[in-house]
Amino acid sequence: MIQDISKSIEACAAYYGEDAEAVRQYLIQGQARALALPNRGPLRFDQEGGIHQDILDAYSEFGFYIFEGALSAEEVRDLEADLEALRNNFPTHMDGELDAQGRTALGVGNKAMVLQWAKPLSDPLGGTMAANGRHQVKLFEPKPKDDSPVATPVYLAGMLQYSPACLRTYAHPGLLKMAEAINGPDFAPFHEGLFIKDAGLGAAVSWHQDGDTHWDSPDFDEDIHGFNFMGQIFGSTAVNGVWVVPGSHKHGRADIVKMVADAGSERLPDAVPIVCNPGDVVVNNRQLVHGSFANTGFETRVTVNFGFHRRSSVLDVHGAGIHADAATFDADFIAQRSRLIGFAISARQQRYPDEAPYTYAPFADSMDMMQWSEASQALFRDYNLYDLSI
Repeated sequence: MIQDISKSIEACAAYYGEDAEAVRQYLIQGQARALALPNRGPLRFDQEGGIHQDILDAYSEFGFYIFEGALSAEEVRDLEADLEALRNNFPTHMDGELDAQGRTALGVGNKAMVLQWAKPLSDPLGGTMAANGRHQVKLFEPKPKDDSPVATPVYLAGMLQYSPACLRTYAHPGLLKMAEAINGPDFAPFHEGLFIKDAGLGAAVSWHQDGDTHWDSPDFDEDIHGFNFMGQIFGSTAVNGVWVVPGSHKHGRADIVKMVADAGSERLPDAVPIVCNPGDVVVNNRQLVHGSFANTGFETRVTVNFGFHRRSSVLDVHGAGIHADAATFDADFIAQRSRLIGFAISARQQRYPDEAPYTYAPFADSMDMMQWSEASQALFRDYNLYDLSI
């Protein structure tokens, strides 16, 4: 059962002045359209143990699919516990080096990207050249409450080095079978992070498409820039969640400025929200036009985000330089970054010994060299310097 967000819808609409009724209807009707789409259900497999073709067909048609209840209640509790511990170790303010207990804050001294902050309810990327200018328009920025902080955490990059629970979710065997079905058995990693959209504070992420390197490739197709899994710890709603334009992953680079102009507002008429319960996991094509509005509601969203590529999309490709410094991804670079998959499989097997682990083809004969332990967790520091950003 989808949670009742009627109070959040009213609170959100109230920020929009004379557009309040239009926003209210957009949220209500968008949720109804989203729930009517035939692209949600449990993980299902065919007789050979692969992902059921119905799921693959729906994913191809709409560009996203919601695996309902993919994460058990036990796994969600583990993620919640890690999230609480992580947040207790966040710096007290942007650029701070100590947490509220006076300890060295999370990620201090790291070379790679760690914690990103934004002004409450702002759209920090929209209309700027950040991320190679992919966020072409700026979304409405509601005025936050007077007692709001100057800045709020919105994204934790490289989460696998900080959270054993996230590392285990990264190796979910059903999800990795979906990665294989889309990208082949030698799929390669992309990037991982926690999206944090706190109630009454969470920043907007303007409409955009992910991916930079292959839009003009002669081999362009709907899957060339990969996908993200989006695991929902608390659920996702029309107010706090990501909105997508179904099917837009098939048509190349979109002119989002024109889309907004044609719509007459930032409320794209064909978009729908990704509506989830806790424990649901979305597989979301990176080429979809997608974005999220400032979270003016009463529910917090935290998304465990991790993606994968086809090996052919990254091998010997010069990266986009968004999540890490631009580099050319040769076979050794990809192998170094992919080791996290092996360690994650080991960590998950230790936590869930009765679950059949996924076999990652590139490391099928070398898994003994990637055994997770609390000591090995420390080896992952700054692993996201090797992110395969395309």
